[in-house]
Amino acid sequence: MKKIPVGILGATGMVGQRFITLLKDHPWFEVVCVAASPKSAGKKYKDAVGDRWVMDEPIPKNIANMKVLAAEEDMDQIAKQVSLVFSALDMDKDKIRKIENEFASHGVVVVSNNSAHRWTPDVPMIIPEINPDHLQLIKVQQKNHGWENGFVVVKPNCSIQSYVPLITPLLTFQPKKVMVTTLQAVSGAGKTLEGWPQMQENVIPFIGGEEEKSEKEPLKIWGNEAKGIKITATCIRVPLEDGHMASVAVSFTKKPTPSQIKNGWKNFNPLKSLKLPSSPKHFITYFEEEDRPQTRLDRDLGNGMGISVGRLREDTILDYKFVGLSHNTIRGAAGGAILTAELLKAKGYLDGKN
Repeated sequence: MKKIPVGILGATGMVGQRFITLLKDHPWFEVVCVAASPKSAGKKYKDAVGDRWVMDEPIPKNIANMKVLAAEEDMDQIAKQVSLVFSALDMDKDKIRKIENEFASHGVVVVSNNSAHRWTPDVPMIIPEINPDHLQLIKVQQKNHGWENGFVVVKPNCSIQSYVPLITPLLTFQPKKVMVTTLQAVSGAGKTLEGWPQMQENVIPFIGGEEEKSEKEPLKIWGNEAKGIKITATCIRVPLEDGHMASVAVSFTKKPTPSQIKNGWKNFNPLKSLKLPSSPKHFITYFEEEDRPQTRLDRDLGNGMGISVGRLREDTILDYKFVGLSHNTIRGAAGGAILTAELLKAKGYLDGKN
């Protein structure tokens, strides 16, 4: 099978680097160009990144010597080479929207990791296992803009990946109230512990804008099924490199039994039949051990695409509480965007069949 040529916008940043490592040897997609800010343009990728490469594995050889293009200034050149771009741009939100829309107007599919388009009414915000039906908005978006082939799809905030997939199989029991506290790694801010000395031996009880995203984005993803659900969130930065953990308490209109909850998690794997390359064999894994999930042990579950959960127990105020965990730069960022692109291909959106 001939691979689909793709580009990465914002390729020198942390999420851009994660895209590069995850797309290495991908069976469906091939990175043919990388783009970043004008100050990196014209340099070899390895020179543009320099000592800012933070992935555990080295830069892939085919990328290391690739010439970096400027995401905006070289748009025509990029658009001629690719069918799809993954956007990990880090700049003003209005400018990101403008650039992503311009790529779409060039006939390029944009799968964005940014928040800029998450509340644009005709742009679907996708967690592939949860709301693939929202891809129907693509036709509305194309009609609104007069685009024939291009469009924009976004993925949600990394923090919600550790609890929204866990509540979704329980929607049949009509959740009413959700109280969540997220413990978020520094890579969620695009940083490392080494480069952020303020985080050493420290916990920061505030992440700008994160609580609003954590309370509102799940409701958009669930759509009509979110009716009557209220979410309150507290988001805390903790001194870990990777992995977002969530302590969750939920009340229901129709209170399920613990076994019904566990069975819901165990059997929830709606993408299984599609056999997408990045889809984990087990979407949700429940741990019976009292001290699991643990960030260091479990964040890489399913190559970083699995969601882990444990400590299910009854709550003294709401009905139940539990602890969830996801890898924020894989499932919550680059990996989630790649899985979305795989879903688009499987559903025919990359070849004009839908």
